[in-house]
Amino acid sequence: MSTVYQQIGGGAAVDAAVDIFYRKVLTDDRISRFFDDIDMDVQAAKQKAFLTMVLGGPANYTGQDMRRGHQHLIARGMNDDHVDAVIELLGQTLAELGVSPAAIGQIAGVAESVRDDVLDRPPGSPRGTQPGSSNTAAAAAAAEKRGPCGPSCGCAHNQ
Repeated sequence: MSTVYQQIGGGAAVDAAVDIFYRKVLTDDRISRFFDDIDMDVQAAKQKAFLTMVLGGPANYTGQDMRRGHQHLIARGMNDDHVDAVIELLGQTLAELGVSPAAIGQIAGVAESVRDDVLDRPPGSPRGTQPGSSNTAAAAAAAEKRGPCGPSCGCAHNQ
């Protein structure tokens, strides 16, 4: 059975998707402010490696786990609405690239599976739970053992 990474076209498709996605992000009033002081070349490279890994491609992601990697954004007010915007823009990007609705659904599922880690709150938290409400030190240590993506993304770290 092929991975989502293979189904959408592999590395070239991930590269194109991330480039288009960040163009959308940087012009979206809901979330663009979170990227004002970010080196977007570095960010895009990290995102490409992360998506490649969680979609079943080569695992070359070496960035921080989702809790640690988003702490600075939580401090700036990131919440569920912002995660929703990211998932929406990613879905739009993939649709523009001709990715099947089924594959888009799988990818959205991966994004949803790391929501609590991105927002640094206890696993299974209901929507609207305060971001940053986890014991980050303990949660980050547990995340380190799981791998960088989160407990239920389905990548090789969680098999």
